[in-house]
Amino acid sequence: MKEYFLYTDHMTVGYQGRPLISDIELKVKKGEILTLIGPNGAGKSTILKSLTRQMNLLGGTVYIEQRPMNKMTDKEVARKQSMVMTERIRPELMTCEDVVSMGRYPYTGSLGILSKEDKDKVKEALELVHATDLAGQDFLKISDGQRQRILLARAICQEPELIVLDEPTSFLDIRHKLELLAILKKMVREKQIAVLMSLHELELAQKISDFVVCVQGNTIANYGTPEEIFQSSYIKELYGITKGTYNTEFGTVEMAAVEGTPEIFVIGGNGSGITIYRKLQREGVPFATGVLHANDVDYFLAKELSNCVIVEKAFEAIRTENYEKALKQMNQCKKVYCNLQEFGFLNHKNQKLLEIAKREGKLL
Repeated sequence: MKEYFLYTDHMTVGYQGRPLISDIELKVKKGEILTLIGPNGAGKSTILKSLTRQMNLLGGTVYIEQRPMNKMTDKEVARKQSMVMTERIRPELMTCEDVVSMGRYPYTGSLGILSKEDKDKVKEALELVHATDLAGQDFLKISDGQRQRILLARAICQEPELIVLDEPTSFLDIRHKLELLAILKKMVREKQIAVLMSLHELELAQKISDFVVCVQGNTIANYGTPEEIFQSSYIKELYGITKGTYNTEFGTVEMAAVEGTPEIFVIGGNGSGITIYRKLQREGVPFATGVLHANDVDYFLAKELSNCVIVEKAFEAIRTENYEKALKQMNQCKKVYCNLQEFGFLNHKNQKLLEIAKREGKLL
């Protein structure tokens, strides 16, 4: 385990002496992001609080650079790891700069007086999270997105080798979610910091994590790379999804296909059908689509949202049998949509479908 900055050995966590999750084995290297995912109440926050000494371990050991954390002083731990938790702190009469300065306390004397070096570190942390303009503002009077950046700056200011974050993107709009995660990724890459966090947003966890831990019930259900974890069937099982699905290729949660006999036929391909599929699903209109190649971006969404997909093998010209299936399905539908502008050798039979739809007055 020497290559890991933090790892756990048979860690058990819980409340008031009652175990919630046992035999937890986590490991993270410098320059890596390890993300916990799983249903609400599964114990992700409990794990993180136990790792940061906010809760007592019920069993096992946490190691930081091969040292048992329970043998380290609070100041030693604070110089190794910092945290950004979901609880909203409410420091009275403190500026944002004051809050960030709190991250330097592990390095100050008993009076907590900041040196010039400490103040430079505060300034550097504010610059890193693009918050220098907030330094003199009242922490309680800024937005949630701004507060999250200030709290991250406070954590950075500790000069930790590991940052622990519990749902860091909660309460943030999409712009601030992306900005915050971009800052984290840059720190991990350039400063070789280890990051351990929990996330609800699966699409973000899939895109930013190096490794993913799945917390389910009273156990660690899975551990692997995003490519291994974010498979539609597994995510449905992990979260108990019964209405809709998780789309592996798009990294998105999708609503279930509208039930019923297809009313609209969509001639798609090359991404042209995506906006139509989503529009029809929103409007509650069951639809069919084709002929799509198995490697076409339209197919990856159509298989989730449509009632019927006529599909052709990748890189092969549409065969007569699939064309006839599509024609039969199109004839059973009331109307036809087509956003496809160009046709080539592989999909020229879709152009024949379009011509028939026009001739019969079905084209919308």
